[in-house]
Amino acid sequence: MEEMLQVRFPGGKKVDARIRDRVIQTDQLPGEGGEGSAPEPFQLFLASIATCAGVYAKDFCDAREIPIDGMALSMSGEYDQKARRFVKFALRLTLPDKFPEKYRKSIVRVMDLCSVKKHILNPPEFEITAEPR
Repeated sequence: MEEMLQVRFPGGKKVDARIRDRVIQTDQLPGEGGEGSAPEPFQLFLASIATCAGVYAKDFCDAREIPIDGMALSMSGEYDQKARRFVKFALRLTLPDKFPEKYRKSIVRVMDLCSVKKHILNPPEFEITAEPR
């Protein structure tokens, strides 16, 4: 199995992930014992869903030379307090002013191909181990 990233623990509630030559920092909110200096891991998970869909939308427009001025994407979620998890996400793409109507359904279909979403719908198997140094 190929190693994808390394995680380090720089102190406090901070946990960093090194992916290639980049470091993604996380922290917990002050109420959870952290400093709030970086997004929480779950916030990055949520951001990965929306930004993945955004990449697909932008690539769709770029391939058709459709200007993206004014294009925006937002995501909201329905949270089940009893289950303590999100049960639904809604992504809303605001199209640029000159977006051709004939492509509206197509860009939605393309965003639906997001690889992050695919991994949620068809989750991989997790193997978690703890080994001595």
